[in-house]
Amino acid sequence: MPQARRLTRPDAVLYGEEVGAGPTFLLLHAGGERRRVWTPVGAALADAGFRCVAYDQRGHGESGGDALTLAACADDVAAMLSAEPPGCVVVGSSLGGLAAVAALADAAVRARVSGLVLVDVVPCLEPVRVRRFLAAGGLNGAYAELVDDILANVPRLRRITAELDMPLLLVRGDNGSSVTDEDRDRLLSLAPATTVRTVHGAGHLIARERPAALAQAITAATAAWPPPRHA
Repeated sequence: MPQARRLTRPDAVLYGEEVGAGPTFLLLHAGGERRRVWTPVGAALADAGFRCVAYDQRGHGESGGDALTLAACADDVAAMLSAEPPGCVVVGSSLGGLAAVAALADAAVRARVSGLVLVDVVPCLEPVRVRRFLAAGGLNGAYAELVDDILANVPRLRRITAELDMPLLLVRGDNGSSVTDEDRDRLLSLAPATTVRTVHGAGHLIARERPAALAQAITAATAAWPPPRHA
């Protein structure tokens, strides 16, 4: 059964839950989502012998605070990782993936992470296409300030990614994904050792649309990574 988690930040309280036992995955949801989108993914990973921790990000679900800047979201990710044993694999979907990349700019944060999984997001975003994609999903207005801040940070996100010294996996969908072949190639130019997996029949929100396939892609690709420590 899931166990409740609570993380106090200077300006917010973040609520989450954990399930399973074993090496830890920190699951970070997309903007406009909440932690429970990970429930079926976490259940599948727990059945495979892993422990999964997921929080509502600030300004989402039960968590307080405002999601106005990428830095605030990244600081939350750093705090989440500080509360976990070293060696977590971070799995971030969309906003969660970008917040994870931003958090990994800090060497102390990187030292606690054994690998990064980006779920249908890349750090080399194209502003016009991002805004068009978000507008089609009705998300531009609700997160306008955060979107502006993220796009202003794209050069920094690219630099951080190019300097990462850990395994990296990109999982993307093939049916309405936000990640094009050109996006994939740009990521590979920044981090050539990146593994790329495609989940068939999924669009942008793979955790919601194909949770079992996402869990399988994660476990298959990360099996050869250095094992995280047990909780």
